[in-house]
Amino acid sequence: MGRYPDFTLAEHSGSGFLSKMSPQFKSLVRSAVYGCLIVGLCLRVSAAEVEAVSKPAPREGSPLVRHNLLNERSRAAAGKIDLVFIGDSITQGWEGAGKTVWEKHYAGRKAHNLGIGGDKTQHVLWRLENGNLDGLEPKAAVVMIGTNNSGKDRNTTVEITEGVTAVISKLRAMRPQMKILLLGIFPRGQNFNEQRGSILQVNQAIARLADNQSVFWLDFGSQLINSDGSISKDLMPDYLHLSTRGYEIWADAIEPSLVALLGEKATAGATDPSGEWVWTINGPDGQPVSAPLILKKEGSKITGKFARNADSWLQIEEGSISGNAMKWRINRNRPDNGGTMTYEMAGSVEADGTIKGTAKTKLDGNEMATPWTAKRK
Repeated sequence: MGRYPDFTLAEHSGSGFLSKMSPQFKSLVRSAVYGCLIVGLCLRVSAAEVEAVSKPAPREGSPLVRHNLLNERSRAAAGKIDLVFIGDSITQGWEGAGKTVWEKHYAGRKAHNLGIGGDKTQHVLWRLENGNLDGLEPKAAVVMIGTNNSGKDRNTTVEITEGVTAVISKLRAMRPQMKILLLGIFPRGQNFNEQRGSILQVNQAIARLADNQSVFWLDFGSQLINSDGSISKDLMPDYLHLSTRGYEIWADAIEPSLVALLGEKATAGATDPSGEWVWTINGPDGQPVSAPLILKKEGSKITGKFARNADSWLQIEEGSISGNAMKWRINRNRPDNGGTMTYEMAGSVEADGTIKGTAKTKLDGNEMATPWTAKRK
């Protein structure tokens, strides 16, 4: 290939306007044409990179170190794993902010975390081909991937859909007997934004991958946002990665699906706590104080209220239930000193039908735990 092939041809023809230009102007044109050729090549390279969302691609540095660590864990647990979680930093976070939630829900379930921060669909494809599942025959996999493919100057909704589809196809080919719980990509960003809109479109498309035989779909992103569309820092401190509370919501949301996919029995004696209760807790003087409590179960959510007194009710916030265990938060304003008292309440329905639990009270920066009980009215 010549230095400027198209330009040289036109110049040598003697019939175009280029032959009439001054040498200085010709030099400028040559530079411009050459620049365009370079830009064109760069655009083609960029397009090739974009298309790679469904082609396995390795990573270097700390992600590769993490990959090798996961391979070691997989080999050590060969034949002992029933459940794997596959994804990016949000999945890896089960070992960080989600650690206590993981221990509660998955430590006794032969579960294995295959999350690597920063991964895109192409990186998961490469990992699957290079040892992450070696020796493992899980009954089920929880998959969420694609948020790192989204965003400005990254992949289109069509491309992200292709990437997620490739991951699911790869998993089905590698482990035909394994059930896959595909999760909708979580919302991100403090408020409504274009990236969230793209993620919603991708979720609509990848939901169609579910056949309810091998692949099952679940999208609980609405539980991670407020009614005005904003995301709270107590669920996502950076509006992307989950807090401990965020992982609790994740665990509660997928629990019914996991019970079914793993062939487990539902929690024995699981009871619907909906209804009216009499709630009792010891007051500051050590004497029991009782108040009406109303609970309503809505899937994995608990809503309701309890009476501070005959004329004042306090609303349950961020309530959830898994089996017989439930938790919620109550905020009580203290107009006398302008402060707020927060109750973090957890309880479980016992065999005798009562609820027993603990209320962690936060007041002026101090925290104390007090047992409480409730009996049906």
